[in-house]
Amino acid sequence: MTIYDVTRALPDIETLRDRCRAMAALELVISGEEDDGYFAYDPKWGPGEEAALMDNGSGDDYAIVFTAAGVFGHGFDHESVMSPWADTDQEDGWPGLTDGIPEAFRPYLTEPAFCVDGVLNATAVFWRETADTQWRTGTVDFPEGKSDPDGADYLFELLVAGTPEAYRDFAEDYYETDLPLEAVRHVWSLLPLTQEVVDALNPGLPLEAVGPRLARAGYPGV
Repeated sequence: MTIYDVTRALPDIETLRDRCRAMAALELVISGEEDDGYFAYDPKWGPGEEAALMDNGSGDDYAIVFTAAGVFGHGFDHESVMSPWADTDQEDGWPGLTDGIPEAFRPYLTEPAFCVDGVLNATAVFWRETADTQWRTGTVDFPEGKSDPDGADYLFELLVAGTPEAYRDFAEDYYETDLPLEAVRHVWSLLPLTQEVVDALNPGLPLEAVGPRLARAGYPGV
């Protein structure tokens, strides 16, 4: 699977945005941490910009920026042969990765938060303008013999799956705990949070403590 397969499977912009917000909210409740963790969502990332972020703490990450013009996303798999740091001949990025990107999204290619030494830190890039009917990518010549050459399958698998069941399976493994599916579904659906739901996901965590964190992450109704 490559970014081509991912973009064919991603939902429309608003559904993707909701999935990103739900994953960030679940992260805050289950972890109980105040700071951003594996998944995060910042509704005030920049002027007129919201951003969904993933950082696994092991060198892999993604960012998906939502704007009035549409959505720009990129991911980085540090073990991918498509990494700009895997080959000194590719320090300007893998050929074709950003070919055809609309002018509205070109500033993100040099956005300091996404770059290292002025080079976009990415092995997968995708975008979609607001009026478009599908997600777009560059014309990429992927290396042969790799099942996930750009890391897109691994990086975006939960967004592609798009179900609370898939998220629960991930979180139970990551946090080494059991999680009730109904509580996960509640947050995944962005329903108003209750102490009962919080207790089901993280016993003893006060709603009044996690509520403001969720509000800052764009969760509705808290």
